[in-house]
Amino acid sequence: MINTLHIKNIGIIDDITINLNEGFNVLTGETGAGKTLIIGSLQILAGGRFSKEMIRNGESVSYVEMDAFLPNQGYENDTVIVSREINIKGKNTCKINGRLVTVNELKYFMNNIIDIHGQNDNQSILDISTHIELLDEYAISEIKDIKNNYYLLYQEYLNIKDEISKNYGDDKEKQRKLDLLNYQVNEIENANLKVGEEEELEERRTIIMSSEKISINLSDAERNLNEIAIDSINTAIKDLEKIEKYNEEYSKILNSLKNSYYEIQESARDISYMNSDMYFDENEQNEIEERLNIIKSLKRKYGNNVKEILDYKEKVNKEIFDIQNLEDYINNLKKKLKNLEEEMCILSQQLNEIRNKYAQDLSIKINKEFEELEMKNAKFSVKIEFSNENKFNRYGLDKVEFQITTNVGEDAKSLAKVASGGEMSRFMLAIKGVLAEVDKIPVIIFDEIDTGISGVAANATGEKIKKISKNHQVICVTHLASIAAKGDYNYYVCKEIVEGKTKTKVKQLTETEILEEIARISSGNVTPISLKHAKELRKRKIA
Repeated sequence: MINTLHIKNIGIIDDITINLNEGFNVLTGETGAGKTLIIGSLQILAGGRFSKEMIRNGESVSYVEMDAFLPNQGYENDTVIVSREINIKGKNTCKINGRLVTVNELKYFMNNIIDIHGQNDNQSILDISTHIELLDEYAISEIKDIKNNYYLLYQEYLNIKDEISKNYGDDKEKQRKLDLLNYQVNEIENANLKVGEEEELEERRTIIMSSEKISINLSDAERNLNEIAIDSINTAIKDLEKIEKYNEEYSKILNSLKNSYYEIQESARDISYMNSDMYFDENEQNEIEERLNIIKSLKRKYGNNVKEILDYKEKVNKEIFDIQNLEDYINNLKKKLKNLEEEMCILSQQLNEIRNKYAQDLSIKINKEFEELEMKNAKFSVKIEFSNENKFNRYGLDKVEFQITTNVGEDAKSLAKVASGGEMSRFMLAIKGVLAEVDKIPVIIFDEIDTGISGVAANATGEKIKKISKNHQVICVTHLASIAAKGDYNYYVCKEIVEGKTKTKVKQLTETEILEEIARISSGNVTPISLKHAKELRKRKIA
């Protein structure tokens, strides 16, 4: 559950902190006070889209943070702190327990924490493609592994179909492609490239281009050693030989000098040999430049270095082989495809059996929910069509459609064609009520789903949300007194003007204040009669 929600600089919200509780949390208040912004902030925290226009006027950064209690999930003190900061330039900073994450990582994490259901969800349920997902969600315990196994095969199936669909046109096009590929291979092979060759050539070219400078300095070094260093050391040796018998230290220095003398003589000879090898043929430099130009030209076409060029040649050789053996290659792919289809067909039949089983159970439970939501004449059913033509989709061979009859004696029709706005809200609530029994998402948010309902239906809707709150933390924005009266904790959202700026304020209400708010919602004013009505509604609160 969410313990605390902190929102800063979103719309007219300046800086508010809301302490939430277990059970049924109700948000009511003035129109335009910021109730929708609070739900919008939760959507932002769940990885939803954010527009810089949402940043409070005059500010550069918006911030949303929550701390949630998630027991038995391996978190320290069973607490998770999630935050998202967005600046006016669109930069996101998302954190989970202080660890930086991407928006996608945040979205994936929060998908398992909160489920936000608003008026737009009433539109999404009209999309037939969502029906199979909802059915599978209900059957998740039994269908999950089979569905995952099927999906892996389906991805391979799509890849092979895509590979088969590749072709090289008619014979002329095929020959044109082969001519191009063969030209590329021959061009690379004729170059006779070797890995590391370019680096060696560059090093040799550098030496050639610096040969005059190198030769001059080698000559100077040889002359200085022979004419200065060696002669000087030789003279010093002779001087020490005359006195070495007088002190052992003189003898040690003498031996050291003799060793240095021979080493310097050796160095001088080495330098002399190097200098004699410094002759370069002008043709060698031309050959190096020509070779480097060839490599440079191939790099422009086939890779960033010699290794990538040679790798490209191997890739082209494989493509040539595939084209030349295209018929055998395609036949092998078709065999693989047929084997995949057989496996997928078996899994699709298993998926179909599970869906039919759970569709019946789901229908029974939703129809029971309909009765509780004052839709006694409505009947829900699930239509499942199984394709016998192996027209596979990501879900198998099934097409699922939710159907409904709202009046006795009518045929079942597509949900989108018969349900009114109020019925749609209750239908979606019925779905949530049933799915809430099997899902493990701890927080469910209802944002003004009471549109189009009133009276007995509104009271039934409140009771249904209250029932859901027994196993989930529920946060509900409502305009209906009969729903607000069911709250375990009620919050009043209003706006106030401070120093010329409008700010949102949220207050948790006492029992007396709750009654006054219910009275205000029901009649527009707090009067003895509306208060009496509020007390009656409050008495109906399910314990």
